[in-house]
Amino acid sequence: MTYRTRINYTPAQKQEIWDRWKKGESLNSIGQLFDRPSSSIFNILAPTGGIRPPIRKRSKRVLTLSEREEISRGIVADLSIRSIAEHLNRPPSTISREIKRNGGYDNYRATQADLATWERAHRPKRCKLAFNRPLSRTVATKLQLNWSPEQIAGWLKMEYPNNENNHVSHETIYCSLFVQARGVLKKELQQFLRSQRAIRRSRQASLKRDGLGQITNAVSIRERPASIEDRAVPGHWEGDLIAGSNNSYIATLVERHTRYVMLAKVKSKNTESVVSALIKQSKKLPDELYKSLTWDRGKELADHERFTLETDINVYFCDPRSPWQRGSNENTNGLLRQYFPKGTDLSVHSQTKLNAVARQLNERPRKTLEFETPAQRFNACVASTG
Repeated sequence: MTYRTRINYTPAQKQEIWDRWKKGESLNSIGQLFDRPSSSIFNILAPTGGIRPPIRKRSKRVLTLSEREEISRGIVADLSIRSIAEHLNRPPSTISREIKRNGGYDNYRATQADLATWERAHRPKRCKLAFNRPLSRTVATKLQLNWSPEQIAGWLKMEYPNNENNHVSHETIYCSLFVQARGVLKKELQQFLRSQRAIRRSRQASLKRDGLGQITNAVSIRERPASIEDRAVPGHWEGDLIAGSNNSYIATLVERHTRYVMLAKVKSKNTESVVSALIKQSKKLPDELYKSLTWDRGKELADHERFTLETDINVYFCDPRSPWQRGSNENTNGLLRQYFPKGTDLSVHSQTKLNAVARQLNERPRKTLEFETPAQRFNACVASTG
C-alpha cells in the first residue's frame, strides 16, 4: 500500500483553493486538483469557517526588509544606533527597539527579524460583538429562535433606527459563529442556522436536484399572467412536497406576494392524497387570497384538474429542471429542513405541529419584505379583502 506524502500548500495554492471555494466548487473537486482527499482541503478552510480571510498587507510605516539589511550591515560595521537611524531617516528609538526585539547586537539577522515581525503582527481584529456584550446576547437569543443572521441584522436596524451601536451586519454574525478564534458567539449556536454546516459555503454553490414527472393537460408556467409574475397582487401560491423516511411527506405552500407559508399533512405521495389535502387547505382562505397555484412536474399533482374543479384555483406547472421558477417555495423548503431534517419520519408530525412551525416562519422578519414579517403583510391583505 502506497501513501502520499503530506503536502504543504504554498500561498499561491491556498489562494487557488479559496478562489475555487468562492466559485462554489466542492471539497472533492478541489482536492482532485491537488490529488488530495477532501479532508485536506477542509483543513485549509475550517480555521476561518469557510470564510476567506482578508489578504494581509504590511503597513507603510514599518521597517522594510531592505532597511533591516541596512541595520544588519550597520551592526557588522560597528556603527552606533544614531548613525544607523540617521542613514535610514528613522528615529533612533525605532532602531533600538528593532535590535532588542530580534536577538540584540550579537544575534540580529535581517531575514529572521523580518519574518518574526510579520508573525507578531498577525493579531485578529476584535469584532463589534466582542465589544458590545448586550448586543452579542441579543444576537444569540434571536439565533436560538431560528432567526437567520440576515433577519437579525435587519431587525436590529428597524428596532434601533437611531442607534448604530446596536446595529451589526449579518456577515459579522456569520464570522463570529464560524471563526471560533474570535471567542464571541458559542459554536453551539451553529445548530440554529438553517444549514447547520461546519463551514460556510459559497453563494455560488448549488446542491439542487432535478425532478420531473409526466402531467397530462398541464398548463405551462409560461401561460401564467404577468400580474402573477411580478408579485404585485396577492393570492398566488407556489407549492411542493418535502420528503422524509418511510415514504412520508408534507405539502408546503408559499404565497408569492407576502411569502406567507402554509403546511399540510398528507397521507402519501399519491395524487389522490395530495390533491385532497390541498383542497382541504384551500378552504381555510378567502377566495380572493387563493387564485392560483404553481407546482413542479411531480406526479403527485397529476389530478390537478380535480383540484381546479373543486376550488376554482388555476394550476400552472414549471418547466422541467427549473426549480428557480418556484423560488419562494424552494427557499422555504430549505428553511423547513431546520425543523424537519432529511431522513426523518415526517408522518409523526400532527397538523397542529405543522401549523406551529408555519407560524414561526411567518413571524420571522424577511429581507425581501424590508424586514416586515409575512404574517404582517398577509394580515394586511386579509383586512383589505374584508
